[in-house]
Amino acid sequence: MIKVKKEGVLLYKTNLDFESEGVLNPATMRDGEYVHLFYRAVAKGNRSSIGYCKLNGPLEVLERYERPVISPDYEYESQGVEDPRLVKIDYEYFLSYTAYDGVNAMGALALSKDLIYWHKLGVIVPQITYNEFINFTQDSQVNKNYVRYNSEANLTKEEKKNMLLWDKNLIFFPRRINNKLCFLHRIRPEIQIVVAVENLNQLTTEFWKDYFLNFHKYVVLSPKHEHEISYIGAGCPPIETEFGWLLIYHGVHDNANGHVYSACAALLDLENPEIELARLPYPLFKPEEIWELKGEVNNVCFPTGTALFDDTLYIYYGAADERIATASVNMSELLQELLLNKI
Repeated sequence: MIKVKKEGVLLYKTNLDFESEGVLNPATMRDGEYVHLFYRAVAKGNRSSIGYCKLNGPLEVLERYERPVISPDYEYESQGVEDPRLVKIDYEYFLSYTAYDGVNAMGALALSKDLIYWHKLGVIVPQITYNEFINFTQDSQVNKNYVRYNSEANLTKEEKKNMLLWDKNLIFFPRRINNKLCFLHRIRPEIQIVVAVENLNQLTTEFWKDYFLNFHKYVVLSPKHEHEISYIGAGCPPIETEFGWLLIYHGVHDNANGHVYSACAALLDLENPEIELARLPYPLFKPEEIWELKGEVNNVCFPTGTALFDDTLYIYYGAADERIATASVNMSELLQELLLNKI
């Protein structure tokens, strides 16, 4: 079993209005000896924006802004800009996040040349209702738990009128694969993949209709082991290694006290990332420390960013939906452990 070191809490919430209720789920980008951290900051009323801090090395906070760097600007994100992930592709930074309007939670995207000025492209995942999803996928081999997690049966009439299929955890691969943009997204309970987009303009209504007609082909990871049996979701942007794309994701299982979120690890094929090569049969790490067990949402380790220093991989995660913590693992040992657990 791979050894993981819990480095402790990196950031706590402050008395500043925009982050007085919590800081969590950060996007990361290493820049020389520094790490840029773009984190979800929660104000009263559960309204989220994106805060920023700069690290000297993997663990020392060097600078922290006192106001958000990205805030809700449009109706589709009026209640929150949540859970960012960050990669650099073709000399441009892609910051994907969950846009929440108080009813719908959807994957959105912002672009930047310098990590300072951001251009929002809006929601880029499919915007369809649950009934449309069922209609499109009726001839596909879909997991029966899609009904459990996405059904409108328990919604009020008003909610049903405005409710779309939630599509979160939008995460881009950090380079083009076969000259195509690739990204992961999550409609519960599985992780899906888009692997054939030359540019984002191709994500049309017709594209998504064809996608759902063959939906089962685009499921890249399904819940498998006990610690992830309820549902899973992409976590940190994939890391390219000689053995495949290392994916740190979250797995969820239910117990008597609710959901337990753990960090998990898998390998995807480098040139065909829809192919799973290996997966740890146990959590990479799970809620054990007090800062992970008690908070705004108990029992949560939610990984969203990484930074590699020498052969040590630092994993940044939301701890109990209230604070940001870090764990570290030897990269070579993690890859070797994964190779012992090939699919």
